Amino acid sequence: MPVENETRFERWLDRALARAETPRGGATVIAAITTIATVGFGLLMTTLDHKNFTTLGQGLWWAVQTVTTVGYGDLVPTTTAGRLVAAAVMLLGLAFLAVITAAVTSSFVARATEERMRRAGGAAPATAHDMRDIKERLDRIEALMRERS
Repeated sequence: MPVENETRFERWLDRALARAETPRGGATVIAAITTIATVGFGLLMTTLDHKNFTTLGQGLWWAVQTVTTVGYGDLVPTTTAGRLVAAAVMLLGLAFLAVITAAVTSSFVARATEERMRRAGGAAPATAHDMRDIKERLDRIEALMRERS
């Protein structure tokens, strides 16, 4: 539901999150956000720790190797602000890897579940709602049987 005075970024984020309903959609959204953040952090590092990151290329190279957890060590932030940015990039990289791994795993599980259902003749596993319906039907049947006895 749209909120009054929504910013362009908020509308973009709403659309992006709506696409994240599937593992593939979630992975795409996370990859896009991680890419944008990596470029942003590379630019920020060049600004905050210009002594060690003298060019934009160095800042971007550092951000890519940090977010991917490669971390060659050829470029290292030395200022407090630079180290805080580095910590954020490292956490972003770990979160990205975790989400991608979860999306792939979820896809495998969904595929295996579909295969099992296909082999079982298409019968879907019972949900909590199905179980409640069954219990209510059994309760009605038992009540009718008690009335007749």
